[in-house]
Formats: sequence, structure tokens, C-alpha cells
Amino acid sequence: MAVVKKRSTLAVWCDVIFAIFLREIKNQSTDKIGLIWSVVSPLIMIAGMTAMRTFMSGGGDTHTMPTMFFMVYGMIFIQFFLTTLSAVSGAIHKNKPLYAFRQVQPISSIIAIGIFDLLIKLFVVFAVVIICFIVKIDIEVHDPISIIFNFFKVWLLAISIGTMLGLAYCYIPELKKVQQLLTRPLFFISGIFFSLQDIPREYWHYLDWNPLLHAVELTRYAAYPSYGSDGVSYFFLDMCTLLSVFFALACYHISWKQAISR
Repeated sequence: MAVVKKRSTLAVWCDVIFAIFLREIKNQSTDKIGLIWSVVSPLIMIAGMTAMRTFMSGGGDTHTMPTMFFMVYGMIFIQFFLTTLSAVSGAIHKNKPLYAFRQVQPISSIIAIGIFDLLIKLFVVFAVVIICFIVKIDIEVHDPISIIFNFFKVWLLAISIGTMLGLAYCYIPELKKVQQLLTRPLFFISGIFFSLQDIPREYWHYLDWNPLLHAVELTRYAAYPSYGSDGVSYFFLDMCTLLSVFFALACYHISWKQAISR
């Protein structure tokens, strides 16, 4: 006689997330260099932007830290935010056929795709470390714990905002067309190519509303304390992260059933 094994709701949920995660890997591996290109492409962009900034500044240091790492921290954080935001915002619509199964809910696809993008960017960071080791470039990290926490805060911000956008797309699909217009300026206002210290203090209030700028500047400060942390604060970054997560969960709880039925 066959024995029916009962599983808890949490176990079923974890299995669903893992299945969607494997499905995402399969979708990214449709060609021979699919997953590899997901890592190589950000590395090429980071290398190109870093070389350009280093050449323009004549090498040396930028506010007491090497220009290379000044750019690397900024590029990794903004790329991580934008790629995760884009992937998560499309997760609900992308996996809509799966919602016919009662075990599958949109939150499962959001978490699975968010974890996938997190692992991809961790591989990018690991690749940067390996490259620096091969070419014998010293990496100075004064406070690695703060850097790791900042990395995960940016991840939570991207998932939260992506979730709210994904729900909004179910009601107004045309919003997808303006997403790039809204996010593209982040390359220029998040402190990738400049430091807040390069701007006169009276203009800081035009930029310091951006939590990504705080994350980038605080990460540079955690790596090189001599860089300074004027104009940015952990409190502001933490509050933006918590509020984003709260509103994302609230919007999801209120509207996910109506969103997937449209």
C-alpha cells in the first residue's frame, strides 16, 4: 500500500522556489555561453568604465582611494540594482502560466529570480577578486561586514521596488516603456563617476535623497576609512530599505490575486 507523505506548507514553498530557480537557470542556458555571458558582460562593462575613468583622471587616487576601486564599487552596486530590478519587475508576468498550479504564487517567482540574480552578481564579485589576485593588485577592505550588509540592502531595495513595479505592470502594462527612462539617470546620480565630495555642499540635497548614493559612498568608506562619509548615513539607507520592503509586502498582500487574474 502506497504511503502518502505529507509535507508542510514551508517545505512545499521551498520546493516551488527551487523549481522556479532551476527553470530560470535553464532559460539562461539556452545557448552555450548563456550563464557565462551573465557574468562576463558585467565584467566587461566594469572594466571599460573603470579604464575610462582612470585614464581621464590620470590614474592615482580619488579621495584617498585607488580610482580603480572607486569605480568598481560604484559599478557593481548600480549594475546589481538595475539587473535585479529589471528581472524581478518582470517575474510576475513571466511566470504567469505557472500560477494555474495552486502551490505556485507570484512571491515564489520573485524570490527565485532575486536569488538567481544575487548569485550571478556574487560570481561577478568573485571574478573581480580573482582578476585582482592574478594581476597582483592589492585589495584593501577595512570593514567587510559593512560592505556585505550594504550589498544585501541594495538587493532588498531592488527586489522591493521591482515587486511594486511588477504588480503595477499587471494593471498598466505601458509602464514597462518608461522604466528605462526612470532608471537610466541612476548611472549619473548614484555616485559612480563622482563622489559627493566633488559637489559643493549646498547642492547635496539634490542628490542625497537617493539611497543608492548612500550605499555606494558608505561602501567606499567601509573599504577605505580615509575616504570619509560626509553627507551620507547608514540610518537613511536602513530606513529606505525597511520602508521599501514594508510597502512591497503590503502592496503584494493587497493586490497579488487581482494582479494575476488580469
